[in-house]
Amino acid sequence: MSQEPQSPARQGRPSMTAAMRSSSFLREHQQYRPPSKPENHYGIDTVVEDLQATSVSSPREISPFKGIPSTENPPKIVDGQSHELSHPSCTPLPGTSTNRLIATIFYKSTNPRVSNAIPSPQRIPSPQRGSKPPSIRAADADLPPTMAPTSKLDDFPLEPPATEPEPLDHLYGANVSPMCIASFLHLMSTFPLPAGSTDLHSSHRCLKIDQSHQDHKPTVVELTLSPAPAADYLPLKDLRKHELIYRFEREWNVDVALRADTLWRRYPRLVVFDMDSTLITQEVIDLLAATIQDPPDLASRVADITHRAMMGELEFDSAFRERVKLLTGLPGTLFNELRPVLDVTNGVRPLIKALKRLGVKTAVLSGGFLPLTSWLAGELGIDYAHANEVVIDEQTGKLTGEVKGRIVGKERKRELLIEIAEKEGISLEQVVAVGDGANDLLMMEAAGLGVAWNAKPMVQMEASSRLNGDSLLDLLHLFGFTEEEIHQLSA
Repeated sequence: MSQEPQSPARQGRPSMTAAMRSSSFLREHQQYRPPSKPENHYGIDTVVEDLQATSVSSPREISPFKGIPSTENPPKIVDGQSHELSHPSCTPLPGTSTNRLIATIFYKSTNPRVSNAIPSPQRIPSPQRGSKPPSIRAADADLPPTMAPTSKLDDFPLEPPATEPEPLDHLYGANVSPMCIASFLHLMSTFPLPAGSTDLHSSHRCLKIDQSHQDHKPTVVELTLSPAPAADYLPLKDLRKHELIYRFEREWNVDVALRADTLWRRYPRLVVFDMDSTLITQEVIDLLAATIQDPPDLASRVADITHRAMMGELEFDSAFRERVKLLTGLPGTLFNELRPVLDVTNGVRPLIKALKRLGVKTAVLSGGFLPLTSWLAGELGIDYAHANEVVIDEQTGKLTGEVKGRIVGKERKRELLIEIAEKEGISLEQVVAVGDGANDLLMMEAAGLGVAWNAKPMVQMEASSRLNGDSLLDLLHLFGFTEEEIHQLSA
């Protein structure tokens, strides 16, 4: 009888032994494995089952730092770390020159923007029983400015107005936030670099913090960019007016002042100011017109001419003569009566004190009247004062409506700035001009730095820098001074 063949022995169920099992469940099921991953590398998902059978090498000794270690947490030299004492922000290599750009970012905390989203109409109280529901006027509804600019068909624009960029400071913080800085650095990285440069390096300093907030967030930040964008592609003058820079300012509610990092940036020697709406918050000629009661509309007429002249819509010299003509018959003593009325701009007094401590000369070049300009310069300690001189009748002691000599307009302001700089032996690169009106643009252009202070729109676009805040003391941040240093200078 033939013997039946024996069936093969049944194999056991396959299983992973400890030697086959790795330290990670995820690593067992991934399709790609790194070529050589040491098994004794334990991560967050480690399953320590066979620790006794696994050989873990002892950590290598770390040599202590040979410099000046801290007593609490001494620094260590880690294997693989390389540190160089020379970097792009240091002294340039032989045969090269410094090519850095300074961007000072000011957060405009006094002028917050709201979201572009259309808000709901204003709440109207519920009508009482038996009463008629109140009607809502179109002017009472809270509508965005991009909706209907006018109700007259003739004045309606041919194209709808462009939508403003969505403000981001109410999302990321009412300050110069890290996201704001990152956005600006990303913006600057889009501009081409000079030939031979491959990377954009940056560093920053917080110059001022918000002391009213418990988190002490920065409101003024100075960024150093190296190298500056290629000047043959985009000169600094054009970079300041670039559409992307303007859009960034609108998005983050900031002012960006761009300056080349030169020696003269940190050491100005002459600062020239306009007077009306700069050193003081008013227009003197409007204050004079307000004292005239007959005709009753004179003050409004003079104020309208002043506004149009400052906006650049009227030629300043002829507009000034026209306004002075309207003041005929006013007593000459009125200038003395207006002295206590003048409202000095916030931050002007400590600013002048700080500039004098630094040895900086100061001047006020005003398109107003010399009696008040000279008096204010003496009160503030300003070195030079120039303004228009009106003719006063010797017999009646009243204004004749005439102006003596040349009008201190835009051309004359530029000439006076250059004359003062030459007299003091100061290079124009070390001159700063501050103003708000169209008649200040030429002296801003002649100076090494022109600053538009809460200025008219055209002046803000043409000036090399602009400040829109509540204290003129912020001017010192453009020179690189921190808030602590400014307090020491103005104390």
